[in-house]
Amino acid sequence: MMAAFETVLRADANAGKVVLVTGGGTGIGKATAAAFVATGARVAIASRRTELLEAAADELRTIAGGSGQVQVVTADIREPDQVVSLVDAVLAESGHIDVLVNNAGGQFGAAAEEIGLKGLRAVHRLNVDATWNLTHEVATRSMIPARSGLITFTGFSPRRGIPEYLHSSSARAALENLASGLSMEWSRYGIRSVCIAPGNIDTEGLAGYGADAVEQMRRDVPLGRLGLPEEVGQLVAFLASDAGSYITGTTIEIDGGMNAWGNTAPPPRD
Repeated sequence: MMAAFETVLRADANAGKVVLVTGGGTGIGKATAAAFVATGARVAIASRRTELLEAAADELRTIAGGSGQVQVVTADIREPDQVVSLVDAVLAESGHIDVLVNNAGGQFGAAAEEIGLKGLRAVHRLNVDATWNLTHEVATRSMIPARSGLITFTGFSPRRGIPEYLHSSSARAALENLASGLSMEWSRYGIRSVCIAPGNIDTEGLAGYGADAVEQMRRDVPLGRLGLPEEVGQLVAFLASDAGSYITGTTIEIDGGMNAWGNTAPPPRD
């Protein structure tokens, strides 16, 4: 179940908006969907795992007061035909897409010399290629004709090459550039684009690294704690609201000071 989290945003801050969140069944994606539902938006959550989406949707509909503001679409965004079907489903249900939250992503830890071309391509296919394809599909079919929209990408903090995650940190750097570049090209359509760079966030994925690793991750944060998925979700919901309407073309760190502090671990010597 989602942790109780009291928003400072008004219940109608995003009323009337239609929001598509990828990776919406768990973690930051689910918390972001919750923030939008709590502020009046209609939300479509997508991922490859139907059971996780359905469980998340049950929780989200409770927030929505049973008003049916949550749509579930199972899709693998790495597959172009499924991207088309995903956008088809959301447009058929809601008519338009006002906010696209590109949250789906993934990586694996490996030393640089162990990352071959296949591994690099696998990580970039999901984090960059698939994200761009969905962004292009949503923009050309809904946002550009409507002359409005918000697109968010999900980066990393620290915002530099991360040891054992060079394939993924380079992919996330590409998303930062997509956000800044699109803000210049698509501002004429009223579309804003922002990259969100979370640090160590207390999600199911983080827990998978084991208790010792998670404790070290907590110690790495200047604020001395892990971030909450809800804190990231609230940030995205704020950006979509009228209060965030002048923010575009930038990367926002939500990391407890990690990027400012940098990587204090010693470099490998052996």
